[in-house]
Amino acid sequence: MPPNCQCAAHSVQQGRRAHLAGELIKAMNLETTYLGLKLKNPIVAAASPLSASVDGVKRLEDAGASAVVLPSLFEEQIQAESQELDYYLSYGTESNAEALDFFPEAAEYRVGPTDYLNLIRGAKESVEIPVIASMNGVSRGGWMRYAKLMEQAGADALELNVYFVATDPTLSGAEVEMMYQESVRAVRESVSIPLSVKIGPFFSSLPYVARSLSKAGADGLVLFNRFYQPDLDLDKLEVIPNLQLSTPSDLRLPLRWIAILYGRLAVDLALSGGVHSHLDVLKGLMSGASVTQIASELLANGPGRIGEILTSLNAWLDEFEYESIIQLRGSMSQRNVAETAAYERANYMKVLNSYKL
Repeated sequence: MPPNCQCAAHSVQQGRRAHLAGELIKAMNLETTYLGLKLKNPIVAAASPLSASVDGVKRLEDAGASAVVLPSLFEEQIQAESQELDYYLSYGTESNAEALDFFPEAAEYRVGPTDYLNLIRGAKESVEIPVIASMNGVSRGGWMRYAKLMEQAGADALELNVYFVATDPTLSGAEVEMMYQESVRAVRESVSIPLSVKIGPFFSSLPYVARSLSKAGADGLVLFNRFYQPDLDLDKLEVIPNLQLSTPSDLRLPLRWIAILYGRLAVDLALSGGVHSHLDVLKGLMSGASVTQIASELLANGPGRIGEILTSLNAWLDEFEYESIIQLRGSMSQRNVAETAAYERANYMKVLNSYKL
């Protein structure tokens, strides 16, 4: 066959493969529901630098993400801006009784991180998939007002990313849990859009905390918030931040707790941490998650990985004769497996005894 013919044949073959892949994706029902939002598939782009711009959000949508979580607006950002405004409003007022007349009322100022609100507006105007805003903090404070502003800016839902490290030895675990509940309750009273809460795993009774957050008004729980641990620079004698991307082994912790919580609470569950392949997505769904959030894999290999994972997910479902992901959700949760103790203490003993020298 002449070289040109070979190229043409190769192009036709590639086109057929692409067509078949497209037909496969259309044939399989990957739809899911999360926080009352109907999503086209279970892969949600987690908060990361990839979603820090409107163009980034558009790239994630084009790659196949069913929803995007924007990077968190931190409580410290709001406090800093509020303190800065207070400083400029009050500076010099003690020297001249008329000085206060030089400033308009505080209500006329646009206090706060307006860039974040503009990101929400821009994303909503540019994409069709749900845009989930995110707030990171732990106290009630003035930041609850920003939850309302995010809703007004067009956010489809809000993810309350609670990250608190208790360092005070006089602060009890019960008090910490109450702080979480009060934060959720305050945000719930501020907004009417769906609310999810992203928490860490470090509680003496995670099911109790999950239940209390549900009662406080959470519509969903994201398991888990990654616990970033600093490192020590021995040359400079400094404590330095140390960000490491997740690995597939990180999947096991959220997998276990989602499997335990599935069916016991009136909330949707999202798995976050360790999702790198279609098999990780499947494990998350089978444990009981409504969606799986992905970030590290996209940071390492680009948003295009979403499409590859979706193609592999479709192929797996087709091979094992599933018609939709609804059929497999929760099928490997604690309530549905034959050996329920596998998620509890019995598994601990079995794992230790399985190691052979």
